[in-house]
Amino acid sequence: MTAFEANAVDFAELPNIDPDNIQPIDIESLVGTNDPRHPPKILVLYGSLRTRSFSKLAAVEASRLLRWYGCDVKMFDPSGLPLPDDADTEHPKVQELRELAQWSEGMLWVSPERHGSMTSIMKAQIDWIPLSLGGVRPTQGKTLALMQVSGGSQSFNTVNQLRILGRWMRMITIPNQSSIPKAFLEFNDDDRMDMSPLYLRLVDVCEELVKFTWLTRGRSEYLTDRYSERIESAEAVSQRVNQKSI
Repeated sequence: MTAFEANAVDFAELPNIDPDNIQPIDIESLVGTNDPRHPPKILVLYGSLRTRSFSKLAAVEASRLLRWYGCDVKMFDPSGLPLPDDADTEHPKVQELRELAQWSEGMLWVSPERHGSMTSIMKAQIDWIPLSLGGVRPTQGKTLALMQVSGGSQSFNTVNQLRILGRWMRMITIPNQSSIPKAFLEFNDDDRMDMSPLYLRLVDVCEELVKFTWLTRGRSEYLTDRYSERIESAEAVSQRVNQKSI
């Protein structure tokens, strides 16, 4: 399968893109002979429930690009997700989120900045994704891209905090990131992002996420293999990573 054959979005849906300069992913330069060739599976999370949520608009904008780059993209709707520890793990929205996290091979997190931090809605989604299920870590070795939107001036507080969380979740967080200040000025009446340097950065983040996902997903098990865990039994690992909450 070539990158163009996998594309599910045409340029009519990407009015700001210059067809002569956007490039499909050169898959052969990133994968090995025995690496998987199916479209990368990307989960997109956003951190606002407002009727016109700019984090959701940015997430949708990015999802279009990720699909053009040949990805299988799914977006989680956080509406109805309970607060962490305010429901059990059998709650339907918790189950949906966890199943999507396990399905994914990479993620994109898009949060508004509120009071200088990510929103509680964004944090709740991350907190419901477990570090481990038995001896299996559902996020370990998966790629992660980060974006934030702000109502005021440029800030990187939220993406920096999300980067710490990505490291804690043992994810491969890409170097590039996007911060969209005064987001209400960047999206038009059709809920599309206008052409600007901020849009170009969003494209860069999506392209880099796809490249890193192709590059690492066939090797993530080896990249995250640890000596300290090789000398433990599976039972010991399970006991250690599933300690009772403090």
